[in-house]
Amino acid sequence: MTEAKVKEKGTAYKVGRFPFNASGRAQAVGETEGFVKVIIDEKYHQILGAHIVGPSATELISEYTLGRSLEALAEDFIHTVHAHPTLAEGVMEAAADSLGEAINI
Repeated sequence: MTEAKVKEKGTAYKVGRFPFNASGRAQAVGETEGFVKVIIDEKYHQILGAHIVGPSATELISEYTLGRSLEALAEDFIHTVHAHPTLAEGVMEAAADSLGEAINI
């Protein structure tokens, strides 16, 4: 869902963001434009929606779609090992940001 759709439904939610310009991998390959955004429900931290704009977005979104199908929580993304430096770290960092735990922003 988009953030607008979540608001429309009246669901309490949180948003996490990670800009690619904060990613070591994006800087290394010269592709720093873009971001990862995740929307979670405030109470249980389930993934309600995600947006990825930028390099490798089509490869990165599968992490959130798998998480949705497994009913993963934001914490599950935070505790999953993400290799460094990779763009996929942005998925983890956005989830961490949604809970106020991001370390690389």
